[in-house]
Amino acid sequence: MKRLLILLAGLALVLAACGEGTDVIVSGEGESVGITVSGEGRVAGTPDTLTLTIGINLERDTVSQATEDAARLATDLLDALEAEGIEEADIQTANYSIYPNYDYRDETRRLLGYRVTNEVRVKIRALDRAGEIIDRAGSQGGNEVVVQGLGFSLEDNDLLVVSAREAAWQDARGKAEQLARLAGVTLGAPTSISESFSAPVPIQRLAYAEDAAMGVSTPIQAGELDVSVTIQVTFGLG
Repeated sequence: MKRLLILLAGLALVLAACGEGTDVIVSGEGESVGITVSGEGRVAGTPDTLTLTIGINLERDTVSQATEDAARLATDLLDALEAEGIEEADIQTANYSIYPNYDYRDETRRLLGYRVTNEVRVKIRALDRAGEIIDRAGSQGGNEVVVQGLGFSLEDNDLLVVSAREAAWQDARGKAEQLARLAGVTLGAPTSISESFSAPVPIQRLAYAEDAAMGVSTPIQAGELDVSVTIQVTFGLG
């Protein structure tokens, strides 16, 4: 028992020098003693999907004119997307609204017209053709069709998660072995393992310019995304 207390005291000093992320777990007198460490694995991968929002924004004198013209533009837009090979399952209405637009100047309220907003969320999986698809979508209605934003994601990331998990395990195991060696104890088998996963998706803004250089597709750079796995492992002492 005396030797155990000495080992614990020495291990506590080591942990104090190491900072956050590592703990000594004592489960009552005479019970198991362990080291809890965290490990992180991070692997970069190329995005495989581009999600963008295309908005139809127009104003007309009457409700019927506004809704009819918005419907026509929406039909033209959907036809253009399908002609570019976008599957119906990858096109989703994100927002639709119609409301009166008033001018409140001079302490009076004057009806200017009725505004319709129809936003469609689209997934593009052929990233090598993303610029062409965006250009065609943005040109369907002049200034009344706007490509408002885009974001890259990794939908097929299973292999990257496996690699990140292995890196996280090596990180955690290495920390635990070092602490055990410094404290003069023998590291045992893991008694508890927990995991958290994150795949951050950076969002980039894009405004379609109708007067862009003719014949040149909008350049789209996918870059890389990090897939991160963090684990927390408790090792017993041998």
